[in-house]
Amino acid sequence: MFTGIVEEVGEVVDKQDLGDAARLVIRGPVVTSDAGHGDSIAVNGVCLTVVDVLADGSFSTDVMGETLNRSSLRDIAEGSRVNLERAAAVNSRLGGHIVQGHVDGTGHVIARTPFEHWEVMRIDLPASLSRYVVEKGSITVNGVSLTVSGLGDDWFEVSLIPTTRELTTLGSAAIGDPVNLEVDIIAKYVERLMGPTAG
Repeated sequence: MFTGIVEEVGEVVDKQDLGDAARLVIRGPVVTSDAGHGDSIAVNGVCLTVVDVLADGSFSTDVMGETLNRSSLRDIAEGSRVNLERAAAVNSRLGGHIVQGHVDGTGHVIARTPFEHWEVMRIDLPASLSRYVVEKGSITVNGVSLTVSGLGDDWFEVSLIPTTRELTTLGSAAIGDPVNLEVDIIAKYVERLMGPTAG
């Protein structure tokens, strides 16, 4: 489990195409400082398992086809910057919200509206996810826990403070860039529990 509070921006230093999978090597000295084989690290909001920790502060990880098909990791390349977060410790504060690192789909940045001290980012919203997104609710964008500040039929908006722009990749995301989306897990469980009565 994660909280959506990015610890550092890392860099993809190698990507090997394995046909139905990929192996990534990502430099992240903060998240690898206490990491070991089998630990979980969220990469742009995708929970990945550490295969090896390297001496230069990098770690290797395998990404299966299912993950490549459902996330923007299929498009990253050597040199790409990525948001990194270690799994939450049981005794730590929940600074964001409950994040599983299980990407539900991808959206694209469709607008950025700057203000003096903050910025609004609009992202297109896949129809399959729209029922789980509510204004003032939580959503994870590239691994960053954010509050939905505006909502339309096929888009949502989040407001970025300077810290978010400076310490995550969202600050440099361009119009058209794909982003990983994870909706609030509680909404999905409620829908499942309600079953046929939810209509």
